[in-house]
Amino acid sequence: MATVEVQLDPEKLQEFVFRAVDEVGATLNAALVVMGDLLGLYRALADAGPVTPGELAGRTDTAERYVREWLNAQAAGGYVEYDADSGRYSLPPEQTVALTDESSPAYLPGFFQLAIGSVLDSPRITEAARSGEGIGWHDHVEHVHEGCERFFRPGYNAHLLTEWLPALDGVVEKLEHGGSVADVGCGHGASTVLMAQAFPASRFHGFDYYDDALEIARERAREAGVAGSVEFATAPAASYSGDDYDLVTMFDCLHDMGDPVGAARHVRSTLAPDGSWMIVEPRAGDRVEENLNPVGRAYYGFSTLLCTPSSLSQEVGLALGAQAGEARIREVVLGAGFSSFRRVAETPFNMVFEARP
Repeated sequence: MATVEVQLDPEKLQEFVFRAVDEVGATLNAALVVMGDLLGLYRALADAGPVTPGELAGRTDTAERYVREWLNAQAAGGYVEYDADSGRYSLPPEQTVALTDESSPAYLPGFFQLAIGSVLDSPRITEAARSGEGIGWHDHVEHVHEGCERFFRPGYNAHLLTEWLPALDGVVEKLEHGGSVADVGCGHGASTVLMAQAFPASRFHGFDYYDDALEIARERAREAGVAGSVEFATAPAASYSGDDYDLVTMFDCLHDMGDPVGAARHVRSTLAPDGSWMIVEPRAGDRVEENLNPVGRAYYGFSTLLCTPSSLSQEVGLALGAQAGEARIREVVLGAGFSSFRRVAETPFNMVFEARP
């Protein structure tokens, strides 16, 4: 066979190498962000103003030598500002919101925690990729479970009650007067509890397939004072109990399911004749080239390490992936017998759909 010579561009090679150096720094920084969050370093920086490493260590009961190195890494990445004249470090107001304000939709520590959990599990995913086997969502490290909720919860808090539910046809009115809701794939119950707090006249039923998550959800409901109107039960999406629901919700989980069409058929069978199914999915275009951007890159990464293995661990194993896009979700929904499907809302990270029987 003839050998084809490829002309190497040294400048492009060097450009790629330095880009890779930046990628390694970003990978390491994900762990440092989680470290700073867990140790309270960002919160202390926000509260204290400009500080030396020793002062920050004293405020957080940590070792100064670790804190100094952490601060320098944060300054090199633009997360923290360093004043060379005083030798002090500070957290800019924008970073303060993104790294310390859990009420803000821009809050990011959960995103980093989810990423670190995915990386920690990556050796197992690598081996699964050789065989095509799956790894269930329940079988990941705790950083995945906790980080996932902490990443999505601020967005739900910011948009669910004010934008997403009002965009559905007549749903808010039903819930205000006393409706019945199934939150399928509820995880730690962040969405279930939020809706229960907003609509005390309604009844909420959270379902997920593994018990550990539901124990946390029950505790969250007790802490929020809504345990009387919320119940959680272990059940897969294709066989949860109840019927005549006014609303069924799925938050960022339909694409993780092995048989999303089967789950959609079950949703239709449990809805009231005039009920609604709200589907919240990661934001994605229908073509690969539409997703070649920072959000798409992150979601393709999570899809490789979390979402696709989860689906492949279940029966059917359709593996829609986190970047399934509206067209494939529409195909699943209409293929299950729903008569209507429309996009009703979106954010930089999510698309929200309404399906009606």
